[in-house]
Amino acid sequence: MAIERIETDILILGSGGAGLFAALHAHDRDPSLTVTLATKGLLGKCGCTRMVQGGYNVSLHAGDSVERHFMDTIQGGKWLPDQELAWTLVSTAPERVRELENEVGCFFDRNSDGSLHGKAFAGQTFDRTVHKGDLTGIEIINRLMEQVWKRRGIRKIEEHRALALIPDARGEALSGVLMADIRSGALRFVQARAVLMATGGGPTMYRYHTPSGDKSMDGLAMALRAGLPLRDMEMVQFHPTGLLAGPDTRMTGTVLEEGLRGAGGHLLDGDGRRFMADYDPALERATRDVVSRAIYAEMKAGRTTPNGGVYIRMSQLGPDNVRRQFKGMVERCRDCGFDLAGGLVEVVPTAHYFMGGLVCRPDTATELPGLFVAGEDASGMHGANRLGGNGVANSTVFGGIAGDVMPGWIAEHGGQRPPDEARLAAEAARSLHPFGRKPGDVNALRERLMDLMWDEVGVVRDAAGLARGLAGLDAIEAELLETGIPAGERAFNLTWHDWLNLRSLVETSRVIALAAERRRNSRGAHYRSDFPEPGDLDASTFTLVRQGPSGLAITDEPVRFTRVRPGETLLDAAPGPGPARDARRPVSLASERRP
Repeated sequence: MAIERIETDILILGSGGAGLFAALHAHDRDPSLTVTLATKGLLGKCGCTRMVQGGYNVSLHAGDSVERHFMDTIQGGKWLPDQELAWTLVSTAPERVRELENEVGCFFDRNSDGSLHGKAFAGQTFDRTVHKGDLTGIEIINRLMEQVWKRRGIRKIEEHRALALIPDARGEALSGVLMADIRSGALRFVQARAVLMATGGGPTMYRYHTPSGDKSMDGLAMALRAGLPLRDMEMVQFHPTGLLAGPDTRMTGTVLEEGLRGAGGHLLDGDGRRFMADYDPALERATRDVVSRAIYAEMKAGRTTPNGGVYIRMSQLGPDNVRRQFKGMVERCRDCGFDLAGGLVEVVPTAHYFMGGLVCRPDTATELPGLFVAGEDASGMHGANRLGGNGVANSTVFGGIAGDVMPGWIAEHGGQRPPDEARLAAEAARSLHPFGRKPGDVNALRERLMDLMWDEVGVVRDAAGLARGLAGLDAIEAELLETGIPAGERAFNLTWHDWLNLRSLVETSRVIALAAERRRNSRGAHYRSDFPEPGDLDASTFTLVRQGPSGLAITDEPVRFTRVRPGETLLDAAPGPGPARDARRPVSLASERRP
């Protein structure tokens, strides 16, 4: 079996905000190192950062503080976040936004006095989300790409998918990554002294989802097979307002951004009644998990729109104002036949972001020496729920940190490490499994998976549904492994890559379902109708999943309250700009105990 081989000092998997920031920082920290940026699609044209609409959470405004952003993040995450990771996120975000503006060249919207404009996002106590209209991600990615192309020392490998993490011959560290060249079909082993996994999450195993179809949880599937620990895997965030344009368009599921509700948008049932007052006093500005469950409840009760969702209405804010403030969203809806500015648009909860992922330290290092992780592949920053606007902050903050850390790690730990050749051969054979088997309908299996996960492991869960989901996943996987594709040319063989995508999705879906079965309470994005209470916040635990020789092992690990405990706050009664005094003042837990 022919496997081509190349070497690099640093290999970065993924070209979203995390990967691009890491490449820039690593190159600038030590230009003598070879930095290779590998992406499944085309540089600057794929990944989820480009799709970010709403903005970037950062405590730069008068009246806000890092401590206030931290408390919003911890409380929004239902006391499950790793507090050191969350603190790193919120405390580094101001530095990163200044870097984006002053060094990368991003232009964000400003107030009349020249200060950055911060808009309202749900679940936060301050309007801190800086943005470029409602197309913030495109601005960030375009400017980052300009900087990457300026640096000739960054090697780019496009249309390469990562297949497996390959340990070294001693089994003590990472040697490199087995990849498939989509253009030629060749298998290629990239040996690297340090690897950053920044492939993004992408919960596309659900009927309604926001990421593009090429996002298939490959990074977490690889980490799982490598025996690495994954945490919070039950925590799948459903964005409340995915566009519902009918079954015959891929536009269904794409996000209508959080700022619509933050600005005063109303959610209406199929009869035109505003219903959020039935579920939360914060109305449409409640956190994403609360609003998603409210919409799902309306759907289950049959109070739906023609396509089975609910409506969002913005016209009460003035059509001209909506067109000016949400130009991208208005155009997206118009393309699908809806008038966002003056009429009603059908929406549905849509799988959007994955809070679960690979366990890491604040410096992005993992337990496998030589492997670092950033972006949606990493876990612990958000806990049970990610605040809107914390996603792109997460990617750029930790991507930059990884780029700063990896050159130093290389200097300390030496040169290339030869691979475990038996493992490399086994993973290559695994990737070619479907060739020569009797062809089948891979797309039909993907459709079954999306229906199964939406129905049984979706917005609302219970023991019976999770059991059905796990049984269904076993059946889909067994059928997939018997489903082949015609032997022959591997170049641009999209059926092969659809098959590989589906295998990654099935493997990670099983972990989601098992972790959801394990957590017998309701926190944030994870809601069990048979265990609706959040449980004892002081005794909070997170799920940890690891694959071993005998299968998946799931344990509960205690959350470490390193900075603040439930019932306390880092804020004084009247928070203001600058460092807040660590009063650890008791706060009411009433809102935390609401399912």
